[in-house]
Amino acid sequence: MIRSRRPIRPASIKFDSAACLLCQWRAFSASYRRLAEKETPAPPPPKAPGPLDEAPRSYGKAVSEFTPKPLSRPIGLPNPPRPGENTGIDARTWKQRRDDFVDYDKHLIRRKQLTKKISTPYFREWSNMRMHKGKSFLAPPGLFKAELALYFPNFYGQTLLKDKIPRDTTPLLEDKISVVSVFSSQWAENQAATFASQKNNPELHEVVKNSGGLAQLVQINVEENALKAMIVRLFMSSLRKKLGPDNWGRYFLVRKGISEEIRDAVGLLNSKVGYTYLLDGECRIRWAGSGPSEGDEKEGLVKGTRRLIKELEIQRMERPTPLPQKQILEGRSQKPAASAA
Repeated sequence: MIRSRRPIRPASIKFDSAACLLCQWRAFSASYRRLAEKETPAPPPPKAPGPLDEAPRSYGKAVSEFTPKPLSRPIGLPNPPRPGENTGIDARTWKQRRDDFVDYDKHLIRRKQLTKKISTPYFREWSNMRMHKGKSFLAPPGLFKAELALYFPNFYGQTLLKDKIPRDTTPLLEDKISVVSVFSSQWAENQAATFASQKNNPELHEVVKNSGGLAQLVQINVEENALKAMIVRLFMSSLRKKLGPDNWGRYFLVRKGISEEIRDAVGLLNSKVGYTYLLDGECRIRWAGSGPSEGDEKEGLVKGTRRLIKELEIQRMERPTPLPQKQILEGRSQKPAASAA
């Protein structure tokens, strides 16, 4: 018996090629119509203007007139800081460096960064100092709410401790109320001193002293220039005498790791200006000031520090107290006896 692989069909049945093409066209036109009728996704809502959008910067369009306004919204980073971030240390292997060197996309990103840095006018920041002494914003009238506040970044640098080991700022700032002064020059340091120095704000120092170790004053000196950083290191002995041994670990000399994104988020818009931040125990920025203190900004800093100290006291009282080590060992020794019984 011979079997044929062709399908057996009557000779009277004939396929109409035109009809098949017509069906295909109808199916295509229907699917195309459905795709055309499908609703296009709505465009994302426009980004709300930030509290620092109009503030003068060292890059971008030059600003000839500017009036600082109080911060209407929190400033900072969306994620909590972690030790080891923003160190400026390149931990890549030679193979990873080679791969990044031949990566054209990363090359374009690096080119944009270098172009932006080169195109920055050298005297732009000094010219911005003419407007309200470089003040980028006014302090908010009150504290930012804890659930809405953003985070202060981690910095990495050398302290005044004689071991000369670089440290992260985050472990120092956690679980304490911190008044942080950030500056990059003597002029900026003098501006930050109008908020937090013993001479200009003795009431703040009294509040910190009576907090029982819950509050502290921290200074961060950002010196990205190698020559200026070397000069600061030469005068570290005089800084130790000025600040005292208790504050040696609260003075940081930071050289690297501060990107433009961090500066824009936190408000460090001018390296010639001093900035002051009030942080809670979770490193959130609850209050901030820039430039020299004006009006009732010093009083606002003192009131905010008192309030955060009370909040931290309540939080510590509500925490479960850990058992002493002796009770933990006794509990472990009683478990086998109970199971044997």
